[in-house]
Amino acid sequence: MKKLILSIALLSVAGFTVAYAQNSSAYHIANTFHIQSAGGYDYITVDSLSDNLYVSHGTQVNILNKTTGDSIGVIKSGKDMHGIALVHELGKGYITNGGANSVLVFDLKTNKVLGHVPTGMFADGIFYDTFSKKVISCNGRSKNMTVIDPVTDQAVATIQLTGWPETATSDGKGKIYVNNAEKSEIDVIDATTFKIINTWLLAPGKGPSGLAMDRNTMRLFAGCDGNLLVVVDATNGKIVTALPIDDECDAVGFDVKLNTVYSSNGEGTLTIIKEITPDQFTVAQVLKTEKGARTQAVDQVTHKIYLPTADFKPKDPKSFRPAAIPGTFRVLVVSQ
Repeated sequence: MKKLILSIALLSVAGFTVAYAQNSSAYHIANTFHIQSAGGYDYITVDSLSDNLYVSHGTQVNILNKTTGDSIGVIKSGKDMHGIALVHELGKGYITNGGANSVLVFDLKTNKVLGHVPTGMFADGIFYDTFSKKVISCNGRSKNMTVIDPVTDQAVATIQLTGWPETATSDGKGKIYVNNAEKSEIDVIDATTFKIINTWLLAPGKGPSGLAMDRNTMRLFAGCDGNLLVVVDATNGKIVTALPIDDECDAVGFDVKLNTVYSSNGEGTLTIIKEITPDQFTVAQVLKTEKGARTQAVDQVTHKIYLPTADFKPKDPKSFRPAAIPGTFRVLVVSQ
């Protein structure tokens, strides 16, 4: 019965979507930035305070001009790179090196590598918490998070979880939220003590990956397996609604001024969801992108969305994802 009710609800949302999309400015792929180097890819970060777009690619991060796609620089490492966090007040950037179990520190002006901070096993997602003024990495294999003081570039705390942490965000007021993908839940962390203070189940969502937040309405947006984006009340953990998305969502973005949620789906679509009120959401458009465009970055100034992808070799059964074909890596630029 629960499955039937959910199916009816999703069909109702889909029906409203058509009417809404007809009265909306359509999103489209406005540009494509090509990067010739080889390697896989993961997260991408846009700097809304400059022209820089940071793109993780194999063992390096490519820095592009976010308007033209021209190369600005490259930050290299001996291991796989994943997430990028920026701390403007200190002029530093932080990149997770998964296989090296560390975070690389670099200078935002010169792109010079300043050092490495040891983390838990397989540092992946990363973000800067403006409340605690700490950089925090999500370490998948050790099922914990490393808290880094960007003033000293030293690890000052470790947050142990019960499962694989995918992505984290914060409300800027003292609480950190992290997708515990293995347990299909959101863990809430006190940004002063760095202790878990709540655990919220995401059912009907499973295996959450992407996570974004509207700090004004205190709503969390978790992209889950099972083709669902689950909206959670960040004040009490209650499920507000669940909206249909496509498969392989690995990142969720939120445009603060446009009140719009974006789910980038590796299946080859971008689901665009409008926040009408804190409790009312609708799928405004499903934009066809390209296979593999599973992560994203939203520019809060230009309102463009950047999605990395590539062409792929046939998938090796022993590999988690198919390998990218060298020379085909690119960033899709989506705008209205």
